[in-house]
Amino acid sequence: MSRLSPFPLARSTWCTALLTSLGILISQETRAASNWPSSLTRDPRGSFPDLRPARAAYVYGWSGITAATSDVYFHRGDQRTFVLEGRGRTVGLARVLWRFDLDYRSAANAETLRPLDTHQVETVRGKRVETNLKFSDEGVSGSRVESNHATPVVKDFNLENLYDLHSAFLYLRSQPLRDHSVYRVTVYPANSAYVATLTVVGREHLRVRAGSYNAIKLDLKLQRVSKKNELEPHRKFKRATIWISDDNDRLLLRIESQIFVGTVTAELQSVRFENG
Repeated sequence: MSRLSPFPLARSTWCTALLTSLGILISQETRAASNWPSSLTRDPRGSFPDLRPARAAYVYGWSGITAATSDVYFHRGDQRTFVLEGRGRTVGLARVLWRFDLDYRSAANAETLRPLDTHQVETVRGKRVETNLKFSDEGVSGSRVESNHATPVVKDFNLENLYDLHSAFLYLRSQPLRDHSVYRVTVYPANSAYVATLTVVGREHLRVRAGSYNAIKLDLKLQRVSKKNELEPHRKFKRATIWISDDNDRLLLRIESQIFVGTVTAELQSVRFENG
């Protein structure tokens, strides 16, 4: 979401973005800085079982063509952490039009599901952008280095209950997710903050490349936090729908987003669980 190529979901697969494209609507509401933080969901992590260690592959589509692929690895790290590692790239015709590669790693506290740190390297048409984020109870401190620039751009954002894409997905999947329930969280994926409003639409059956699943259908809306700390519409996202499996794993199954270049999708191609 920091650098919106035609394939933003490659960097937000497990969110989610939440989270990508994870990746993820225009809301016509704009709330003053003094009001919107009070509307955020502040419930502690839910009691839903933790995600099992797993390796998964996703396929991304753009206006009917296969545009990108990614491989992700979720596992327990050292010192009671959950770690998400992933690699993604555009393929085929899409790679001719937009050469994009991504390496991503994020760690979250396994007990609280709060974010700890994020490291990602994006290579867009030969331009390399490295982002490092360090999270605390007060907010996030980030640095970005573009191409051969020796001096990183340092940027801080102070807000309690701030998430990255990985931790936002873990937190939201831990909640009850009852039909018509609404969750509202602030996500900082790279160099800007977004308020994500997630509404549980209902349950349905869904078939993806990895198989058939009972699924939870969710609607996701995004608003950008401006430099004045006010919410404004996301100009490049129009609409998105997310499906996660309605079982003990709550896997990210599919994302459909309407963005400025058309329809972008992410779909689970395969998953393999590991012991541990």
